[in-house]
Amino acid sequence: MWAFLFILALTALAGLHFWWRGKFRAQAEQLAAEIDSFKRRQQQTSMDAQAQQKVLFDSMLEGLLLLDRNRKIYLANRTFKNLFGVKAELRGKTVVEALRLHELDELLQRAETEKQVLDYEIKLPGLTDRWLQVNAASITNAAGEREGTILVFHDLTRLKQLERQREEFVANVSHELRTPLSLIKGYVETLLDGAKDNPEVAERFLKTIERNANRLDLLIQDLLTISALESGRMKLDLAPVNLHALADRVLTFLHGKAENKNTTLVNALPELVVNGDVNRLDQVLANLVDNAIKYGRAEGTVTVGGKKLDDGALEIFVRDDGPGIPPEALDRVFERFYRVDKARSRDQGGTGLGLAIVKHIVQAHDGEVRCESELGKGTTFYFMLPAGLN
Repeated sequence: MWAFLFILALTALAGLHFWWRGKFRAQAEQLAAEIDSFKRRQQQTSMDAQAQQKVLFDSMLEGLLLLDRNRKIYLANRTFKNLFGVKAELRGKTVVEALRLHELDELLQRAETEKQVLDYEIKLPGLTDRWLQVNAASITNAAGEREGTILVFHDLTRLKQLERQREEFVANVSHELRTPLSLIKGYVETLLDGAKDNPEVAERFLKTIERNANRLDLLIQDLLTISALESGRMKLDLAPVNLHALADRVLTFLHGKAENKNTTLVNALPELVVNGDVNRLDQVLANLVDNAIKYGRAEGTVTVGGKKLDDGALEIFVRDDGPGIPPEALDRVFERFYRVDKARSRDQGGTGLGLAIVKHIVQAHDGEVRCESELGKGTTFYFMLPAGLN
């Protein structure tokens, strides 16, 4: 009896043992599966975070460079590579190895010593001027030990160009204002010193004063016009404009100036109609024809013509048969105050803003301007008005 009960108890214990063992194994397998799933989720989360971080860094407008404690590149975003024109993998290289810029290596030494360097400017070598502003900071841990360096690069090239243009503009305006003002002041002083008592001298001096006062007024008006055009404050009053009739009015207005040089004016412009601002387009043609008369040869011909292009756009030109423009000057003739022949231009009068105004008026009509010339064979100025204005 006892033997039977003992065997039964052993059997029950064995069964219970195997049952718990199976249950524990199942739980262990389930736990292992959960741990594996957790690891995969953690890994995916880490990968997603890294991907988001890369997208964030690559979407920055500033170039970003992260160095480790050995000054080796750990991270360089897309903007940084674009700024320096780098396509190769940079990770693990020093700045000097990657960019050959010893100036940046000096900046790193300063950042490690001073902890932070702000608004540091560097000029990149190359055919065109490229300027960058660099902010650098040393990265330290809780113990104050340096872990690396971060550098942020901002492209200053456009800002530098605008600053240079502003300086040139101020210098040119100052010069253009000073010349007539000096003449006016000199003649007024001479009149006050007694020249006013001589009627012939006084009249000649007063005419010179009037001429230079008109030159000042024209310069101021042109400055106001180009300022309004560049800032977008000038609104176009669009209406149908007959370009042939407009050219007739311009040529009639400038007929007297053409006669002084025995220049023949020809209106070869077809009966084209454009939806534009008649006063501004009048200004465009008047400036171009006036220049053609002024700088064309004596007893030459100035022609206004044009045609409708295949895409429906209108192309208008003003052509002279004068000495032409040097090839190196063609890309600059539409710049404010740029003069191909400065001495001759000032003798002829004008403000140096006419072609810049032409460019901005045509661009305000969504059009384009260009100039073609051959030395000794004349110059042709073209402006194109898009099909949408027809």
